[in-house]
Amino acid sequence: MARHVLDEVDSTNSEAARLAPSLSQPTWIMARRQTSARGRRGRVWVSPEGNFAATLVMRPAGDPAQSALRSFVAALALADALALVMGPGAVLSLKWPNDVLLNGGKVAGILLESTGAGAGVTHLAIGIGVNLVAAPPIEAVEPGALPPVSVLGETGLRIAPEEFLTYLAAAFARWESQFSTFGFAPIRNAWLSRAARLGQPVTARTMTETIEGTFDTLGEDGALILATPQGRRAIPAADVFF
Repeated sequence: MARHVLDEVDSTNSEAARLAPSLSQPTWIMARRQTSARGRRGRVWVSPEGNFAATLVMRPAGDPAQSALRSFVAALALADALALVMGPGAVLSLKWPNDVLLNGGKVAGILLESTGAGAGVTHLAIGIGVNLVAAPPIEAVEPGALPPVSVLGETGLRIAPEEFLTYLAAAFARWESQFSTFGFAPIRNAWLSRAARLGQPVTARTMTETIEGTFDTLGEDGALILATPQGRRAIPAADVFF
């Protein structure tokens, strides 16, 4: 996979969209500084220099639903890269749908954006942000959200974004190979083995309702499966609170 490392950009996902038509292979786009970083649903993503901000842009096979499952591929790759950096003492877990937790706090997030033609996906951008050296203050996140943490703050370890990209790109290539060869089943099983709050009560908030239940499993399509008093619910998209 190719790499583009930039000193500054508005957003690595935005840069990926601009470069995508001219790229001939999967490419990592990393920026040392972002001026207009964003998270899910248009939220602001705080990205000071020293933190990791990169986007992998690729031309995936399959339909949009298949492409969306790469959120779980990216989460597993992030967990592997962070584990290699920090060693066995760090407690890492994966929060549905797209966060990585360190010692119970949010250390990384993933944002997928795509362009399509017909029933296919022309380009997929997998944006990844990791709090390597700094985390936003708790007042900056929405009420009820998990506290942000950083690798440096939790472990005392400092790693340069370019070095972290080397770990992450290798880990993503391994999990992408699994996904491409064997489908979602091994990805799903590996993700569930690291899932935060599996078997415990959680609250899922969609655009229209709040659903409380026990985190039962992950659907074969990546949906969150909750056991509720009214029965099992499959939730394709929501924000989850503990």
